[in-house]
Amino acid sequence: MKFNPVAFIINVAITLSIGALGGWATAQSVKTWYPTLNKPSFNPPNWLFAPVWTSLYIIIGIAAYLIWIKRDRIAHFPRTIALYFIQLILNLCWSFIFFYLHEIGFALFEILILLIIIIINAVVFYKIDKWAGLLFIPYILWVSFASFLTYNIFILN
Repeated sequence: MKFNPVAFIINVAITLSIGALGGWATAQSVKTWYPTLNKPSFNPPNWLFAPVWTSLYIIIGIAAYLIWIKRDRIAHFPRTIALYFIQLILNLCWSFIFFYLHEIGFALFEILILLIIIIINAVVFYKIDKWAGLLFIPYILWVSFASFLTYNIFILN
């Protein structure tokens, strides 16, 4: 399969754009509301979240590109790409629910649904392209940690 730089950039840019919207929803609360919350001792420093999420969005954008270049050979491509966008939208929604609406309990419920959809997405991608599925592992691990962190923040507040 020949590398398509335009498609690569578009796939990564779409994913990063969703992340940027989430960052917008997060930005104000990180300075105002979030510092007032009781957090567990293992809560990472605020500066860590942006580079981690940026890296994850790039990685899953690459995974999407690996699927996109095989789209002509995937009978269920529209469902596959819809699943990908569903998990991206759920990811974005978590930022709005937690940081913009300050609904920790609802955010906890939503992130658990997100985690399930990410795992399903990874499995579907893996069946199409091994590397596309494997690229979701860091994302799954981070969202698992974020779920545990959200749970602890919910309990502490």
